[in-house]
Amino acid sequence: MHKGTYYKEKLSANKLVRCYETAPPRIKQYLDAEIRFVISNLQGTGLVLELGCGYGRVMKEVSQFVSWIVGNDISKESLELAGSYMESCQNYTVFLMDVSHMSFRSCIFDVVFCIQNGISAFGVNKKRLIAESIRVTKDNGIILFSSYSPKIWHARLEWFRRQSQFGLIGEIDEEKTCDGTIVCKDGFRATTVNGDQLIELFNEFYLKTSVIEVDESSIFCKVVKKN
Repeated sequence: MHKGTYYKEKLSANKLVRCYETAPPRIKQYLDAEIRFVISNLQGTGLVLELGCGYGRVMKEVSQFVSWIVGNDISKESLELAGSYMESCQNYTVFLMDVSHMSFRSCIFDVVFCIQNGISAFGVNKKRLIAESIRVTKDNGIILFSSYSPKIWHARLEWFRRQSQFGLIGEIDEEKTCDGTIVCKDGFRATTVNGDQLIELFNEFYLKTSVIEVDESSIFCKVVKKN
C-alpha cells in the first residue's frame, strides 16, 4: 500500500493519537526534542506552515510562539480531530491538501517545517515536495525538514513493534526490516532520508543546507531561502 494512502486510510485521527500514546520513553523524548528544536528556530515569527499536521500534535505546541500557524494534511479525519484538539488555540488554520501540490500563493510563509520523517512518510515525490516548500517560503524565510538519526533505530523499531501489537499497523516482517527500513507484511514500508540525501535534494535548487543532529534522534535539515 502507498505510504500516503496508508496514513490517510488506516492510520489517521484517533488511531494516529494512539500511535503516540504507545510510544516508549525514548521516542517520547525524541518527539519532544523535535518540537523544541522547531520552536527554537521560529520564536516571534509571523506566519508558519506545518506540512502533514495530522490532528495538531505539533501545531498546538508551536502556536504559542508564532503569530499564526497553518497546517495541511491529506486526512480529512485527522483534520476534523484537530478542530477539538486545537480548541484552545485561536491562531491556527488547517487545510485538506496534498503537500506536493499546494494551493498557497508563493512566498507567503516565514517558516515551513516538516518533521518526524514526513519527507519519507508522505510517500510523495521528494523533489516535488522540496520544490513546493521552497516556493511557498518567503525570501530569507526558514525551511526545516527532519528524518530519523540511525542512533535511534532500536527505539524506533520498538515503537513500530508496539504499534503492530496494538493493530495500528501491519505485522512487522522481521526478515526484511533492517538498515533503517521497517517493513510490514501488509506492504507498508517506513524508510528514512539521511543528511547527505537532504543536502543533495536542496542543492538541486542551489540552496545552502545545514544539517544538525538533535538529541541523537533526529537529523534536521535547515535552509534559509536566498535568491
